[in-house]
Amino acid sequence: MNSIILRAGTKYLVGLLILFSIYMLLRGHNEPGGGFIGGLIGATGFVLYALGCGTSEAREALRIEPQTVAMVGLGIALAAGLAAAFFGDPLFTGQWLFINETEDDKGIPLSTVLVFDIGVYLVVFGSILTLVFAMEEEL
Repeated sequence: MNSIILRAGTKYLVGLLILFSIYMLLRGHNEPGGGFIGGLIGATGFVLYALGCGTSEAREALRIEPQTVAMVGLGIALAAGLAAAFFGDPLFTGQWLFINETEDDKGIPLSTVLVFDIGVYLVVFGSILTLVFAMEEEL
Protein backbone atom coordinates (compact mmCIF):
# COMPACT_ATOMS: atom_id res chain seq x y z
CA MET A 1 0.00 0.00 0.00
CA ASN A 2 1.38 3.43 -0.90
CA SER A 3 -0.57 5.71 1.43
CA ILE A 4 1.62 8.40 2.95
CA ILE A 5 -0.87 8.90 5.76
CA LEU A 6 -0.83 5.20 6.65
CA ARG A 7 2.98 5.08 6.55
CA ALA A 8 3.32 8.11 8.82
CA GLY A 9 0.55 7.07 11.20
CA THR A 10 1.67 3.51 11.73
CA LYS A 11 5.08 4.56 12.98
CA TYR A 12 3.35 6.27 15.92
CA LEU A 13 0.62 3.69 16.37
CA VAL A 14 3.10 0.83 16.81
CA GLY A 15 4.53 2.46 19.92
CA LEU A 16 1.10 3.14 21.36
CA LEU A 17 -0.12 -0.39 20.66
CA ILE A 18 3.00 -1.95 22.22
CA LEU A 19 2.57 0.23 25.30
CA PHE A 20 -1.12 -0.68 25.55
CA SER A 21 -0.29 -4.38 25.09
CA ILE A 22 2.17 -4.24 28.00
CA TYR A 23 -0.50 -2.55 30.10
CA MET A 24 -2.95 -5.35 29.23
CA LEU A 25 -0.29 -7.96 30.04
CA LEU A 26 0.42 -6.52 33.48
CA ARG A 27 -3.18 -6.03 34.48
CA GLY A 28 -4.06 -9.68 33.64
CA HIS A 29 -5.39 -12.14 36.33
CA ASN A 30 -6.82 -9.41 38.58
CA GLU A 31 -8.94 -7.94 35.80
CA PRO A 32 -9.59 -8.91 32.18
CA GLY A 33 -6.36 -9.04 30.24
CA GLY A 34 -3.20 -11.04 30.37
CA GLY A 35 -0.59 -12.55 28.12
CA PHE A 36 -2.86 -13.71 25.32
CA ILE A 37 -4.72 -10.47 24.70
CA GLY A 38 -1.56 -8.43 25.27
CA GLY A 39 0.31 -10.49 22.67
CA LEU A 40 -2.51 -10.03 20.17
CA ILE A 41 -2.54 -6.27 20.66
CA GLY A 42 1.25 -6.06 20.34
CA ALA A 43 1.23 -8.15 17.18
CA THR A 44 -1.52 -5.93 15.76
CA GLY A 45 0.86 -2.99 15.91
CA PHE A 46 3.47 -4.75 13.81
CA VAL A 47 0.85 -6.14 11.42
CA LEU A 48 -0.38 -2.61 10.83
CA TYR A 49 3.23 -1.51 10.32
CA ALA A 50 3.75 -4.31 7.79
CA LEU A 51 0.63 -3.25 5.89
CA GLY A 52 1.70 0.38 5.80
CA CYS A 53 5.43 0.14 5.27
CA GLY A 54 6.06 -3.37 3.96
CA THR A 55 7.03 -6.64 5.55
CA SER A 56 10.77 -6.17 5.14
CA GLU A 57 10.63 -2.84 6.97
CA ALA A 58 8.47 -4.39 9.72
CA ARG A 59 11.00 -7.20 10.15
CA GLU A 60 13.78 -4.62 10.45
CA ALA A 61 11.78 -2.68 13.04
CA LEU A 62 11.20 -5.87 15.05
CA ARG A 63 14.97 -6.66 14.93
CA ILE A 64 14.41 -10.26 16.07
CA GLU A 65 12.87 -13.05 14.05
CA PRO A 66 9.30 -13.67 15.23
CA GLN A 67 9.98 -17.43 15.46
CA THR A 68 12.75 -16.70 17.95
CA VAL A 69 10.40 -14.54 20.02
CA ALA A 70 7.85 -17.38 20.12
CA MET A 71 10.46 -19.97 21.12
CA VAL A 72 11.85 -17.77 23.90
CA GLY A 73 8.31 -17.22 25.17
CA LEU A 74 7.66 -20.94 25.19
CA GLY A 75 10.82 -21.48 27.22
CA ILE A 76 9.83 -18.77 29.71
CA ALA A 77 6.34 -20.26 30.13
CA LEU A 78 7.81 -23.72 30.66
CA ALA A 79 10.32 -22.39 33.20
CA ALA A 80 7.48 -20.70 35.11
CA GLY A 81 5.58 -23.99 35.20
CA LEU A 82 8.60 -25.96 36.37
CA ALA A 83 9.46 -23.46 39.12
CA ALA A 84 6.87 -25.02 41.40
CA ALA A 85 8.83 -28.29 41.42
CA PHE A 86 11.62 -26.56 43.38
CA PHE A 87 9.15 -26.02 46.23
CA GLY A 88 7.68 -29.53 46.10
CA ASP A 89 4.39 -28.41 44.55
CA PRO A 90 2.68 -29.79 41.43
CA LEU A 91 3.67 -28.31 38.07
CA PHE A 92 2.23 -24.90 37.19
CA THR A 93 1.34 -24.11 40.81
CA GLY A 94 1.74 -20.38 41.38
CA GLN A 95 4.62 -19.28 43.59
CA TRP A 96 4.90 -15.77 45.05
CA LEU A 97 7.87 -13.74 46.21
CA PHE A 98 7.25 -10.54 48.16
CA ILE A 99 9.85 -7.78 47.82
CA ASN A 100 10.25 -5.08 50.51
CA GLU A 101 8.04 -6.98 52.93
CA THR A 102 7.43 -5.29 56.28
CA GLU A 103 5.21 -6.10 59.27
CA ASP A 104 2.46 -3.76 58.06
CA ASP A 105 2.76 -4.33 54.31
CA LYS A 106 3.23 -7.47 52.25
CA GLY A 107 5.42 -5.59 49.79
CA ILE A 108 5.55 -5.96 46.03
CA PRO A 109 4.28 -9.38 44.93
CA LEU A 110 6.14 -11.14 42.12
CA SER A 111 4.70 -14.44 40.95
CA THR A 112 5.38 -17.27 38.56
CA VAL A 113 1.90 -16.55 37.20
CA LEU A 114 3.19 -13.22 35.83
CA VAL A 115 6.26 -14.97 34.38
CA PHE A 116 3.96 -17.51 32.70
CA ASP A 117 1.85 -14.67 31.29
CA ILE A 118 4.97 -13.01 29.89
CA GLY A 119 5.82 -16.29 28.18
CA VAL A 120 2.32 -16.54 26.72
CA TYR A 121 2.59 -12.93 25.55
CA LEU A 122 5.80 -13.68 23.67
CA VAL A 123 4.44 -16.93 22.17
CA VAL A 124 1.30 -15.24 20.86
CA PHE A 125 3.23 -12.18 19.65
CA GLY A 126 5.82 -14.26 17.81
CA SER A 127 3.47 -16.82 16.31
CA ILE A 128 0.97 -14.24 15.00
CA LEU A 129 3.77 -12.24 13.41
CA THR A 130 5.31 -15.36 11.90
CA LEU A 131 2.01 -16.25 10.24
CA VAL A 132 1.18 -12.76 9.06
CA PHE A 133 4.67 -11.99 7.74
CA ALA A 134 4.71 -15.29 5.84
CA MET A 135 1.31 -14.57 4.27
CA GLU A 136 2.25 -10.96 3.52
CA GLU A 137 5.48 -12.00 1.78
CA GLU A 138 3.59 -14.46 -0.38
CA LEU A 139 1.32 -11.78 -1.80
